[in-house]
Amino acid sequence: MIRLLQIEFIKLWNNRTSKILIISYFVLLTSIALVAAIKFDIGPVKFHLAEQGIFNFPYIWHFNSFVAAIFKLFLAIVIVSMMANEYSNKTIKQNLIDGLSKKEFILSKFLTVVSFALISTVFVFIVSLVLGLLYSDYNEIAIIFSDLEFILAFFVKLVGFFSFCLFLGILVKRSAFALGFLILWLILEQLVFGLLGWKVMSWETANQIKNFFPLESMSNLIKEPFTRLGAVKTVADQIGEKLSLDYHVQWYEILVVLVWTAVFVYFSYALLKRRDL
Repeated sequence: MIRLLQIEFIKLWNNRTSKILIISYFVLLTSIALVAAIKFDIGPVKFHLAEQGIFNFPYIWHFNSFVAAIFKLFLAIVIVSMMANEYSNKTIKQNLIDGLSKKEFILSKFLTVVSFALISTVFVFIVSLVLGLLYSDYNEIAIIFSDLEFILAFFVKLVGFFSFCLFLGILVKRSAFALGFLILWLILEQLVFGLLGWKVMSWETANQIKNFFPLESMSNLIKEPFTRLGAVKTVADQIGEKLSLDYHVQWYEILVVLVWTAVFVYFSYALLKRRDL
């Protein structure tokens, strides 16, 4: 496994575009810390975003994992480009000639996907822990390490999404078309949901079915965190709105994404196995 990972990372690091995208991705993850610096004074109004509670434990695990997941498109480009380069540079054929089996080839790509997800997760965990220790109003150990389910959900979400990108890269063979297909798939999920709710069944049932769609199930793992903020709840109370949403990560939501991950990896292998390279 180490040998397979070494082969993939050597390929990626020798590709200038991939190197720039990977570095940019981690720079953007670090930029979450810059949010703490946002402050402005307008007359008597003094606003400091870090004082609004976004870096309080355990809320920071939810907020940072949600925001960090937005940047995953950078690594998605790296993954589809990784597959496109295999075809355009004919390295996939050379790897197979050199004795790498198709099963090992897919395993090397999946290990790369898991490595990206794991490194990203550890990175977000460390950045969040440091920011929390600096700015959180709560520093009890039990509070600090509660709600870590969002960090787990972040990891599962990235593995699922990157596995989907890997499948698209093998299916389409061209990075630009693969990314276009990713956007098309997102639109298609919404269209299917709309047709189901409009013509086939009730909107409530259609919404439940939509939760099993690949991209939707990944999106559902980490719900938006903004309505959890005290300031937002105060405004909602003032206008007569009650916010009683369930923000927790559910085990069955993780299971759905893991099933899709297995499906994407299996079909990636099945596609490669059937193709004449």
